[in-house]
Amino acid sequence: MTVASFEGKTPRIGEDAYVHPSADVLGDVTIGRGCWIGPGARIRGDYGTIIIGDHSSVEDNCVIHARPGGQTDIGNWVTIGHGAVIHNATIRDYAIIGMGAVVSDWAVLGEWAVVGEGAVVRQGQEVPADHIAVGVPARVLEKVVGEEYKAQWTHFKETYVDLARRYPEGWVEVK
Repeated sequence: MTVASFEGKTPRIGEDAYVHPSADVLGDVTIGRGCWIGPGARIRGDYGTIIIGDHSSVEDNCVIHARPGGQTDIGNWVTIGHGAVIHNATIRDYAIIGMGAVVSDWAVLGEWAVVGEGAVVRQGQEVPADHIAVGVPARVLEKVVGEEYKAQWTHFKETYVDLARRYPEGWVEVK
């Protein structure tokens, strides 16, 4: 694990957050309480700012970055699926980004917005609260995220918060 300062900017990692040994967190980065940062994740606050709220999960091999002087804001209880790329975007609480998806510059995802696997949310695009976006480029579906879906995903989100608690003592490297 590399958690490193860059040009005087030092990452801040919240209580009970877990950063996997193969993840990199660099520069002007804030990671909230109870977050899970998975294997191979790269969170680079070298010339932009990255803020990740409480209880969010950044799964394996994700890349999070921001433009010079820009900011990537990720809310509370957000799930970012394996291999996703987030760049200079705003992601509100409880949003779900599918595996391999891209959320580009100045895009905004509303609360409980869902981005399907492999979708590409274009620069400046908005995915309203409780809506689903799929495809390349992403198009917003009329279907609205319902209470049953939210209940199911709340359970999945809690699973990652639980992993963040278990990993510090359960992770043992075998040589």
